[in-house]
Amino acid sequence: MNTFKRLLAHLRHTRARARAQFPAATLQAIQACIGAGEAEHHAEVRLVIEAALPLSAVLRNESSRARAHELFSHYRIWDTEENSGVLIYLNLADHRVEIVTDRTVGRALKRADWESVCSTMTRSFASGIYHDGALEGLAQLNRLLALHFPQTSQHKNEISNRPLML
Repeated sequence: MNTFKRLLAHLRHTRARARAQFPAATLQAIQACIGAGEAEHHAEVRLVIEAALPLSAVLRNESSRARAHELFSHYRIWDTEENSGVLIYLNLADHRVEIVTDRTVGRALKRADWESVCSTMTRSFASGIYHDGALEGLAQLNRLLALHFPQTSQHKNEISNRPLML
């Protein structure tokens, strides 16, 4: 996509539009799904939804992937006792889902696993199905994490399960 088209897409995707796509009930369901998953595995999952990049980032041609890495660092997703943080970043203007993981999780799962979760979400979002698409992708992620990092004892929640809307 050229810079001008991308700039227009980011101008059109407002926070109000993002809140319409992810209303309070959907955010609560996402939070519950993350919490239920963390009862089954010992990874720490955080979902961040961003309507659009800051315009300066669009003009610098910053990718959604770079933004996800920036947010992973900013929100200290990496700062868990077992290096088991997972960030799911939704960039609505770019129609992108990015997953960034900490070392322990990144070593255990394959790129194809992450791409499958991203694909599940983006397919649903492309059809305007945000609630079910987010929950389906999170359930898929939780199954993968439970397979590789099964919960063996009471786990301390180190990162908020509440989705973050930027």
